[in-house]
Amino acid sequence: MRKEILIALRATLVTLVLTGILYPLATTGAAEALFGDRANGSLAHNESGQVVGSELIGQVFAAPAYVQGRPSAAGNGYDATASSGSNFGTTSKKLRDRAAADVARLQKENPAAPLPIPDALVTASASGLDPDLPPEAALWQAPRIARARNVAEDRVRAVIENRTQGRDLGFLGEPRVNVLELNLALDQQFGRPLPQPATAVVGTR
Repeated sequence: MRKEILIALRATLVTLVLTGILYPLATTGAAEALFGDRANGSLAHNESGQVVGSELIGQVFAAPAYVQGRPSAAGNGYDATASSGSNFGTTSKKLRDRAAADVARLQKENPAAPLPIPDALVTASASGLDPDLPPEAALWQAPRIARARNVAEDRVRAVIENRTQGRDLGFLGEPRVNVLELNLALDQQFGRPLPQPATAVVGTR
């Protein structure tokens, strides 16, 4: 019995060292060496070097000078601790009411934008944390952003197009724009707009 207990203890110790210490250290070291930025959360920094969020998690931008992302059903919006969709079905009255309210708000905030409104600006993602938009959804907002920043619309469109990412490996996924990176690029190109009451600015969430 004593011999069997000692063998079990040795096996436990070896397993603990291999899987609980050496393996995590090896994988963490490899991740830091090969993908250091992503291993540390793909953090985004403003022009002052301050961390303002992660490229992988969306956040709320309500100020008219910024590109707005998709609706989010995660907590109070883009809450990484409550990642989820609304789970409302297509016949849900709550879903229809929410979408109708978003459509009315978008039309009011973007009177110079053409119809129809891009689907991505009205539909939430399954995770509630989607940090990207299709390029057409970002470009649709260009008239409002140009007016808020007092610049030509073509200049805003140029920044959006410059920040558009193609399909991964040329064929995976769809073209997209990272909303946080794009808003940081807008600030870098045109300067940060003056703060306005009751609006969100880059990095406040």
